Amino acid sequence: MLRDAVKAQSEMGLKAKKIMEEGKLVGDDVVVGIISEALKSPDCAKGFILDGFPRTVGQAKMLDELLAKDKKSIDRVINLAVDDEVLVRRVTGRVIHPASGRSYNIFFNPPKQPMIDDITGEPLVHRADDTEEKLRTRLSEFHAKTKPVLDHYRSKVADINADQNINVVTQKVREAL
Repeated sequence: MLRDAVKAQSEMGLKAKKIMEEGKLVGDDVVVGIISEALKSPDCAKGFILDGFPRTVGQAKMLDELLAKDKKSIDRVINLAVDDEVLVRRVTGRVIHPASGRSYNIFFNPPKQPMIDDITGEPLVHRADDTEEKLRTRLSEFHAKTKPVLDHYRSKVADINADQNINVVTQKVREAL
């Protein structure tokens, strides 16, 4: 949404662009403003799914206030629970086809030929941020700042074991929604 708002040059997108160009992190007020703009679009008229937001209890409270203005609230929070060590293998094993975004995993879903896309025959790449060190930093941030969001929404949280077959996880998510 942040990139879309910047690209669309919306009011909040322009604020975000200025902040990012200064090398700063976009603050909660601007992020929530961008969410607010997006939720007013026709695409969200029948509902919406937020992925990766809110990341902090502060953001969750701001979102709750925003939705309350329209007499709405969060219906469900899906917590895809996976052991950190499983995530390390998933992320460090991920390789992608840059042109299409198609992804593989050298441990769990390898391409037919190492580092070659099955469809185009073009090279696959590791994303620069898919290192164990960077992932552990993100996980530390998640445990410190995002896990408390689950406590904030506890009565609405569906905990789903995401270390299962993708079809099972998909079905569990559908059931939870």
